[in-house]
Order: sequence, then C-alpha cells, then structure tokens
Amino acid sequence: MSTATPPVTAVVRRRIKPGFESAFEALMQEFVPYVLRQPGHLGINVVRTSSSSRDYTVFDRFATAEDRRRFTSSPEYEGWMERLRTVSEAGPQVEEIEGLAFWFTLPNEPGHQAPPKLKMAMLTLLGVYPLSMLFPAILVPLTPYWPPLLRGLLIASLIVVSLTWFVMPNLTRLFKKWLFPSNQGD
Repeated sequence: MSTATPPVTAVVRRRIKPGFESAFEALMQEFVPYVLRQPGHLGINVVRTSSSSRDYTVFDRFATAEDRRRFTSSPEYEGWMERLRTVSEAGPQVEEIEGLAFWFTLPNEPGHQAPPKLKMAMLTLLGVYPLSMLFPAILVPLTPYWPPLLRGLLIASLIVVSLTWFVMPNLTRLFKKWLFPSNQGD
C-alpha cells in the first residue's frame, strides 16, 4: 500500500543588486517557460513585495519532493542559478514546504515552521468560506447564459487567486501569534 506524497512548494527569497531589478525580471520571464515544461511541475509565481523593493519571493510548486529534486539536480537548472547569481546580492534563501503550508509563510520572516495542520485547515476555511459565498452571488447573475462548468472555473479561479495573493497572506499576518506561538517574542 503506497501513501500519497504531498505536493512541495519551494519558497525562494532573493535580494537583487541595486539597479538589476529589470535584469532579474527579464531572466525570470525566460526561466518561467523553462520550469513550466519540467515533469511534475505545478506552477510558479514571482512576487515582489513592492515596486521599490529589491526583495523577490518565488513560489515554485512540484507534485512531489522527488520531482523537485530531479529538477534541481539537472545541469540546466544549475546554469539558470548561475545566471540568477549574477544579478543577486547573495545566494537565495530556500525553504521547502509540503502541501498548502506555503499559504502560511511570512514573506519578510523566513524560517518559521509550518503551523499544525488543524490550524491551517481552520484558517483556510475562514478564508475560503466568505469567498465561496461572495463570488457566486456576484458572478451567477452577471453570467446567466454561461455554461455551468465555465462559470465554475471562473469562480474557482477567482477564489484561488484571492486566497493566494490577498486573503491568506493577510490572515497569516493577522493570526501570526496563534499560528506561530513559539515565535511570539519576534
């Protein structure tokens, strides 16, 4: 009997050399199509904390830890990392997180252990429930002739985007002391 392995998200934080932000973003525009073609790759997001910041966080998702290991051990990957080192102040901070725990990361505070699964489930429900009520209430009347599968895809997409970029980062910050009680002195 085999147990399912959870997906893995690599959270990669980099500080870019002053004046090299555009070069980094151009490299990432080339890197993203390459990484999306890799076996077991589930998606990648590049986040800049603000337009004036030199700090970037990359969320790189894989179906399994083995898929990520295979990807990062390739010569092509090492070539990309060398190119990215030329525009970075230092090496990246890399943290691997299983399952949906990547929603519970604090961008400017690496190194926190993932919260207990029960807490993650409760906070995710707190984020999902209002969105699952709001988006259908708004979109169903606006799209009365859309096929239900297409409308459902739109609603699900809006929920995922809202959770990933807005709701979960804010809930994680708001509930930080509850999620990460051992770090309350921070």
